[in-house]
Amino acid sequence: MMNVKGFILQSLTAWAMAALISGCTIPFFSGYGANSQSREDFEHHVEEVFRLQNQLTSEVMMLLESDESPKNDALMQAEQRMQQVCADLIEYASRDIDGLSSDIFLSQRVEASAIDCERAALELKPLLKH
Repeated sequence: MMNVKGFILQSLTAWAMAALISGCTIPFFSGYGANSQSREDFEHHVEEVFRLQNQLTSEVMMLLESDESPKNDALMQAEQRMQQVCADLIEYASRDIDGLSSDIFLSQRVEASAIDCERAALELKPLLKH
């Protein structure tokens, strides 16, 4: 006959396995990203961040190709920083556009870096207005 501790341990193990297999949310899971958002809200936010950094990258490229291209070191440094900070998001979006899957490690890096990517893009944006 099983003792009470063994039964509780077995029950908890079975519950945890069932939750993991079925994809259920585990009660102590607090959400996605630094703001603990729902999956849908987080995905929407990440898409907005990607569009912002993509738009700013395009603006920098157009500025550099124009004859009026100023030699602005602060602008170039901010753009390079944004590219570095947003590298995982850019890779994730590129893979998604190409119909390729992304591993869980890339997804976790995107989740961890989304706010920093947005911050870097917002730091670049005013430099483009000058």
